Amino acid sequence: MNKDILRLWKRYGVGFLITWFCINACNRGHKDPLYLLQNGTIHISVDESFRPVIEEQLAVFEKSFPGAKIIADYKSEANCFKDFFNDTASRMIIVTRGLTNEEERYYKDSLNFTPRWNTLAYDAITIIVNSKSTDTLFTPERLKDQLSGKTNRGQKVVFDGLNATSTVRFVLDSILKGSKFDTSVVKAVKNSQDVISYVAANENAVGFVGISWIGNPEDPAQVNMLSKVKIAYVSCNLCADSPYVKPTQASILSRRYPLVRGLYFILKEGYEGLGTGFSNFMRNERGQLIFKRAYLGTIMDFEIRNVKINQKL
Repeated sequence: MNKDILRLWKRYGVGFLITWFCINACNRGHKDPLYLLQNGTIHISVDESFRPVIEEQLAVFEKSFPGAKIIADYKSEANCFKDFFNDTASRMIIVTRGLTNEEERYYKDSLNFTPRWNTLAYDAITIIVNSKSTDTLFTPERLKDQLSGKTNRGQKVVFDGLNATSTVRFVLDSILKGSKFDTSVVKAVKNSQDVISYVAANENAVGFVGISWIGNPEDPAQVNMLSKVKIAYVSCNLCADSPYVKPTQASILSRRYPLVRGLYFILKEGYEGLGTGFSNFMRNERGQLIFKRAYLGTIMDFEIRNVKINQKL
């Protein structure tokens, strides 16, 4: 047993030792170097904002590799990080930021290796309004004033929770920029699906969701949602042809749409196992095509569709 293995055994005890021997036994029993990338069972924690597209990724991956079982737990981004730091069963998290330098140092000191992380795709924070609403034009300045209670106080703004979600963090960092929510104009619901349901039922409501919940016109469930809510336009400072844009793959990748964030995996795996196999799958062609079909911006170059918007401003 080398020194690194001995240190990990001292830290995590007999459970780690058993796991280590099982991994090595698998390696000895299967000469195929791809075996561990395609077989086994792991737990991952996923930002709930991306549930539709990650469910599709998992379905295709597990169908392609019947020996693989990935158990996903969908929750707020902050709780994903809690799992990653505190839960030894959570192998990977899928969230909207990578690790900070301080977090990388912590893991290197405690685990003797640095978790791997990288970009999977690009998401748009999508503003939705009721299908009957005529208020479909937003600017970052208006959003900041509205969220801080300075204007449009009669319009309820709906989030997937007021604490710990990636959508709330994005709005605080990128729109409010140090200002605070006026809690009298902001409503928290349980998750992204509840945001859509609330806006669909209330004509004077505005909601924030990830594009994968609402942007795919080829998904029958999302087409049904789009009969009850509308995707709003946001002002574009880079656009010479139109002052307002909707989130599309083209506007996400060109940053013409201003409310864009990255989607990342962070992997706590000191060897090339099933977590590595799944992250490779999502970053390579088949996984990227799934992100593309969900209308996220991809990290792999594909031909981007031109989307004709018939709805009048």
